[in-house]
Amino acid sequence: MDETEVVFPWTTADAGTFKLLELPPDLLKLVEAYIEGNASLNLSVKGGAEEDAVLCTDEKTYTMRSVVLSNSVLVLTPAPEAGEGMGDKVVIQDELHDIIELVPSLPKLHKLKGILRGLEYDEGYEDEEMMDEDEEFDNTQTGTFSYADAMHLQASEGELRRGLRDMRILDIGGRLRPIAPSYLNTILELILNHLVSHSLHHDAVPVDELSAAMKDEHEVDRQVTTQVLLWFGTVKDGKWEMNAEEVIKQIGLGILRPHKDAPIAEQEFLEKWKSAVGDTFESYISLKLLEVCTSARTSHSGNYLSSMSRDTFPAVLALTYFPSSSLPTDPAARFTDLFLTRPKWKAEDIAPYLADVAVDSKERDKLLLKYARATKDAEGMWYTARNKI
Repeated sequence: MDETEVVFPWTTADAGTFKLLELPPDLLKLVEAYIEGNASLNLSVKGGAEEDAVLCTDEKTYTMRSVVLSNSVLVLTPAPEAGEGMGDKVVIQDELHDIIELVPSLPKLHKLKGILRGLEYDEGYEDEEMMDEDEEFDNTQTGTFSYADAMHLQASEGELRRGLRDMRILDIGGRLRPIAPSYLNTILELILNHLVSHSLHHDAVPVDELSAAMKDEHEVDRQVTTQVLLWFGTVKDGKWEMNAEEVIKQIGLGILRPHKDAPIAEQEFLEKWKSAVGDTFESYISLKLLEVCTSARTSHSGNYLSSMSRDTFPAVLALTYFPSSSLPTDPAARFTDLFLTRPKWKAEDIAPYLADVAVDSKERDKLLLKYARATKDAEGMWYTARNKI
């Protein structure tokens, strides 16, 4: 029988030198592909002193949490002097009492709202210090935040890029600036008008021509136009293919945004929406468009609430702007706000407002089980607050 000699060279002072990571299946496949030379692999650990550590790949974020083992695990390595004909000899390097578990989590990008508050890019904005795209950005200036700064947030780079797009944050001369919603609507409406007036099909719009026209005719900076085009479509070989549904949806949300406290009648809203997009794109208009995700890269999220108005006779359907992005990111606080807004929610109505606090439907169901009470009737499943508010 083969024998292995075990050497104990370490003391208790050496304990804790090694940490064991348990890889979830998708990350294990990525590591194996990297070892086989079929994929690149970039891993980084992020998190401040007061934050939970996360591990980021290029596209995903995982929360790192310690799980205690019922049995200790010994870390063994071959002895340096072991060789052929000398028998097997291993050295105990450490004793582990826990492992680090990696749990898929949502990117922690909500801090951007606070960091960039007051730095909105609006119509007529002029900055004497604005730099060309090829100039180096000096992040020692006060009141500025760069893409490099944002890379320290608890999110993968892919999630950060998507987050900046979904939150409509521009990169102007190296500075991140959220575009003012009203100005974004103005730009999109000007783009639609340009396409119609020049008889351009929205599937193949010359980027240089459009950017130049926006600059010369409407004083919209070329950097701004170019980034807006990438938010609402794809650019290939100098041509922009517009995501028409996403553009029309954004314009609709822009019209609805002022009605957060005072609802607007559905018919009045639809008429304003049609007027803003023009006859050419009127066929895209539908309230369903505001409810669904029109981009495969964006999670489904809530945008508005509908109710029967009591201010008119007969009563009419009225819409209230109620975006999920305005709600707290802490699940308990979010459920409190949701049930203060409505004491009773249909399952299909509340689900969109949990998309950005739950990584998947399984986690969303766990949150509903924890914070809400489910009942069922002829109309379907309803949720009310589990605890009295």
